[in-house]
Amino acid sequence: MKYTRFEKARIIGARALQISYGAPVLTEYPENMIDPIDVALLEYEEDLIPITVVRD
Repeated sequence: MKYTRFEKARIIGARALQISYGAPVLTEYPENMIDPIDVALLEYEEDLIPITVVRD
């Protein structure tokens, strides 16, 4: 599914918030990567984020 830039921003932001609150990370990431947004972007690029978009 192709997401708009607004959907992409919302998905990454929501996932970064989950990670910052202690949710398990779904991919391997470098030890020096400490920003939750970077980790969420990595998960998004690997298509691992368990968030869906419902369109009307």
